[in-house]
Amino acid sequence: MYRLIRPWLFRLDAERAHGLTLQTIRLAGNLPGLSGFVRGWFNGPDRTVEVFGLKFNNPVGLAAGYDKDGLGWRGLACLGFGHIEIGTVTLQPQAGNPKPRIFRLPNEQAVINRMGFPGQGASVVARRLSPKRTHGLILGVNIGKNKDTPLEQADEDYLSLLKIFASLADYLAINVSSPNTVGLRRLQTRDALEKLLSALDTERKQQETTLGRHVPLLVKLAPDLSDEELDDALAAILGQGMDGVIATNTTMGRAGIRSSLVRETGGLSGKPLFPISLAMVRKIVQRAEGNLPVIGVGGITTPTDARKMLDAGAALVQVYTGLIYSGPSLVRKILEELYDPQSNH
Repeated sequence: MYRLIRPWLFRLDAERAHGLTLQTIRLAGNLPGLSGFVRGWFNGPDRTVEVFGLKFNNPVGLAAGYDKDGLGWRGLACLGFGHIEIGTVTLQPQAGNPKPRIFRLPNEQAVINRMGFPGQGASVVARRLSPKRTHGLILGVNIGKNKDTPLEQADEDYLSLLKIFASLADYLAINVSSPNTVGLRRLQTRDALEKLLSALDTERKQQETTLGRHVPLLVKLAPDLSDEELDDALAAILGQGMDGVIATNTTMGRAGIRSSLVRETGGLSGKPLFPISLAMVRKIVQRAEGNLPVIGVGGITTPTDARKMLDAGAALVQVYTGLIYSGPSLVRKILEELYDPQSNH
């Protein structure tokens, strides 16, 4: 079915098409009869994975960026994901960067985006996450600083966001790696990251006392870090007691891209990112000596990609751009190849 719909969607502006599909998925999640049908059609075999002190129904999740404002997570849950990551959420509403800001590269199965964390802000997202949760779904919230918040005051944004979402999310992802907010990636340097994570860990412990449960904190890293920069970031992450790493965000690199859109600024995702993110996952697993669970994300477009990421040591994987090119059945196909002995995939 998606093969029939995709050409029509691709005639639309990329951001408009995304909004349309998100609203459709949102509707599916709000209608009990329809949501049950969608679950029956798209859900694949599950295999429980325990990581960060949480039980995931399966290792395939939805990466941050798809549902920035928590609009459609109930519908998205019907597609078979073991977890869904909302966001990136900022403390205050902001418009993001000027449009157009999403560009499809079909020949490369890639996307360039320079969104810049557009969103309705933390209070709106919090209200959408408050009602009864979908049973068995792990829900993460990815948080980032507002564009107008000076870098030296970024800690305040992240601390406020942690206080808001600690009780609403199963885990929080600290986004210091988007290439589309000026200066944000400087927070990945060792001194800046240690300062930020130390403050977050202190506040996290206070929240845990109130909530009576652990609040996992993960750090999302860029794929463009040098080995030395990666070592510094991992030293800060391990030293401050973080629970895991999400590897990776989008890349500023354009190696092998032949599209006329190659000069568009922003982060590149999709198939060309996969070998870079896979290599980064391997490095993190090796350098952390297995002491830091990793969510592998970046360019997973086939079940084989997901298997390679897990074989490289990732505890979980996430998809996003692969859904644009392969459709929502990608989750089921990955799970069938991983776990269903009767599968022909």
